[in-house]
Amino acid sequence: MQPSQHPTQGAEPPPSIGFIGLGAMGWPMAARLRAAGHPVAIWARGSETAGRAQQAGMALADSPCELAGRVQVLVTNVTSTEDVEQVLLGAQGAVHGACPGLLCIDHSTIAPRGARRIAAELALRGVGFVDAPVSGGEQGAREGRLSIMAGGSPEDFERALPLLRLHGPTVTYIGPPGSGQVAKLCNQLVQVVNIQGIAEAMRLAAAEGAPLARVLQALGAGFAGSRMLDLMGPKMAGRDFAAGIQARLHAKDFGLLEQAAAEAGLELPALRLVHGQLQALVAEGWGRDDTSSLLRVLERGPAPQDPVGR
Repeated sequence: MQPSQHPTQGAEPPPSIGFIGLGAMGWPMAARLRAAGHPVAIWARGSETAGRAQQAGMALADSPCELAGRVQVLVTNVTSTEDVEQVLLGAQGAVHGACPGLLCIDHSTIAPRGARRIAAELALRGVGFVDAPVSGGEQGAREGRLSIMAGGSPEDFERALPLLRLHGPTVTYIGPPGSGQVAKLCNQLVQVVNIQGIAEAMRLAAAEGAPLARVLQALGAGFAGSRMLDLMGPKMAGRDFAAGIQARLHAKDFGLLEQAAAEAGLELPALRLVHGQLQALVAEGWGRDDTSSLLRVLERGPAPQDPVGR
């Protein structure tokens, strides 16, 4: 956590922030904003989360609507497109309490089309919107090392940028609303297809009796080397399937990818195959384990409902 950065005398005070979505990623992100000197208020469905936030010095609101009326920037980090729409546009959504000039920053991973729709609805009320999904996992959120890809108007992005930089050194402006989500889905496609390739390599090496640690050493020294290999290879070799990123979240993201590909009229075979493997993983009850569990799906062998087993 960075040390607190309080404004100097005469400087404009940091903008007040509302935060919705204090999960594994959202909690350290909200704490980082508060440590930087921003007043932070929250809305949470669960009393346990609300109590924890209150103990940490964060104010509580009774609804997203009330929260929006109390802050200058509203940050969301929830699970699905429907969740974002509910807290921003629903019956008790932020839009009903927002004053013109409120800026909404969404760190969720949702459908690009949904992000565009939300941005358009908020714009009718004079509310800005930046879709700013992140990559880097829970550890990156705790350490302020997230990579952020952002979509929105240039003006809204510039307003959001000082806050985004508190979460990581790499913030990339992609383009209009929804563009950040497009980049995030591309990130997930490359990342998890890579994980599937690592799982297949580990499965083959084990079947041939080769020492997995030495195979990983050889792969890492060549063009096969990657951050994912460095992270997932040892986990698979050591059979450590404790969640870094829960596989069910990658399965959710691949559902969004399938939808986006269908809307664009694209046939992406690696996407389809890996989505099938993720669905099989979740069906086995491993959805809250790490995505390195794709190795276990291969070890289990193809089931009749798997695309690879047809």
